[in-house]
Amino acid sequence: MKSLMIQGTSSGSGKTTLVAALCRIFSDKGYSVAPFKSQNMSNFAYITPDFEISRAQAIQAFGARCNITPDLNPILLKPVGNYSSIVYLNGKRFKKMHAKEYYEKFVNNEGIKLASKSLKTLQKNFDLVIMEGAGSPAEINLQKYDIANMKIAKKANADVLLITDIDKGGSFASIVGTMALIEKNYQKLVKGFIFNKFRGDINVLKPGFQKLKNITKIPVMGTIPLISLNLPEEDSLNVKPKDIAWTKKNILKIDDELDKLSKIVKLNIDINSIEKMIQ
Repeated sequence: MKSLMIQGTSSGSGKTTLVAALCRIFSDKGYSVAPFKSQNMSNFAYITPDFEISRAQAIQAFGARCNITPDLNPILLKPVGNYSSIVYLNGKRFKKMHAKEYYEKFVNNEGIKLASKSLKTLQKNFDLVIMEGAGSPAEINLQKYDIANMKIAKKANADVLLITDIDKGGSFASIVGTMALIEKNYQKLVKGFIFNKFRGDINVLKPGFQKLKNITKIPVMGTIPLISLNLPEEDSLNVKPKDIAWTKKNILKIDDELDKLSKIVKLNIDINSIEKMIQ
């Protein structure tokens, strides 16, 4: 079975939420599933006595019903200001690094090797690995340093779904622009588009879907409505991190929200085509 990767036209497009939903959907179908994000920048961590990884991948693991291990997020960057981050590798604090050092000396050497090793471990141990990208794959100023999107998708032999936040506006242009800026050898990895956070009459969108397919030769595979969820924040850009007590009670609450999320997502995307795609 192939791996599946969710990439976005921007930060905040819904990658993390969609991965969590897909983990639960395919777990419900009887697959053994694991989430994976090679590199995450966040001050929101899931902390154990032995390791810490991004909170987002821990919540996705609850969706997948798999054990939480450092392989789910082998590189965690905790920003501390002045273009620097505390770098965690395989769940352990490595060192503080300036962005220049991280990009120019680390990512394409130790970074990609570390991420690839964790990915191979997961692919060996699970039926399906559902990967999450970071930001956008079309950041042309950083593409040669980007180990969280197309480079790792190709190593995984993963099919990619591109998600966009239509509530912000400009989604059609964002998709076409993203596809245009992705390197040609990576464009063929993208198999479908997902519109997220939609409110209104979907029939208004359908003519645009056909025009989009005419331009890109790639189909729209779902339109997810704007959903109100009570899940812990996963991104450190807009809010201060709040500690979570990972008690049985709180985990059950998260599990209930993941069930709610997965049911809504399953009703609004072409899950059968996605399942066939990864066979």
